[in-house]
Amino acid sequence: MDDRWKVGPYEFSSRLLVGTAKYPNYQVMLDALEASGTDLVTVAIRRLDIDASSESGVLELISDRYELLPNTAGCYTAKDAILTANLAREALETNLIKLEVIADDETLLPDGEELLKAAGALVDDGFVVMAYTNDDPVLCRKLQDLGCAAVMPLGSPIGSGMGIRNPYNFRIIREILEVPMLLDAGVGTPSDATLAMELGCDGVLLNTAISGAEKPVTMARAFKLAVEAGRLAYQSGRIPKRLYAQASSPLEGVVHSES
Repeated sequence: MDDRWKVGPYEFSSRLLVGTAKYPNYQVMLDALEASGTDLVTVAIRRLDIDASSESGVLELISDRYELLPNTAGCYTAKDAILTANLAREALETNLIKLEVIADDETLLPDGEELLKAAGALVDDGFVVMAYTNDDPVLCRKLQDLGCAAVMPLGSPIGSGMGIRNPYNFRIIREILEVPMLLDAGVGTPSDATLAMELGCDGVLLNTAISGAEKPVTMARAFKLAVEAGRLAYQSGRIPKRLYAQASSPLEGVVHSES
């Protein structure tokens, strides 16, 4: 499926973005990434000691095959997120960053105030920022206005597998945004990814839904197909919803019995 898309100056063929955490082993991770068809893989910089051989094996395995999207997972302040982003740019030689600033350990929901601070500073410093955020249309618009290259609202809390809890907000956000919009967090099944794409998302980012599945490699392929199906459906234009039935066969020329 040739349907390329861009984030800032970066161009990608796959609209499925995949993480590298929680796989049973490296081989399963590699096989799942291959099956997903992704070309953009996210890695958590704060949870990865780039200089340690036991951890850097992940980078050695994927850096030549995929574009890397470092993220600031585990950051609770704008200051920490900015520091982490700069470490990522120096270590991985990329100005592409997935920005996360979390409010607390219990909900893992984004902290909008700190997120805006970090986003503004990073954009000014030349980063191509993909901002993970709440499904708040106003906050999403503010992130775009700050110069974020992509905005990534959550469907539901990280790792919950609850899917998109507020499709209504996603429709509003899609109308507001001119930059790419991606579903990030809460994905549980391929149908969640399909719904996101049908609602107009430009892509889907996920990790646990694949790595935590009983058969990660098979699930990765399922998500690949789900994203492609949702994208094709969005491009095709669905029929309008109706309160009452409407016959699919024409009524003209139908034979009637005479009473």
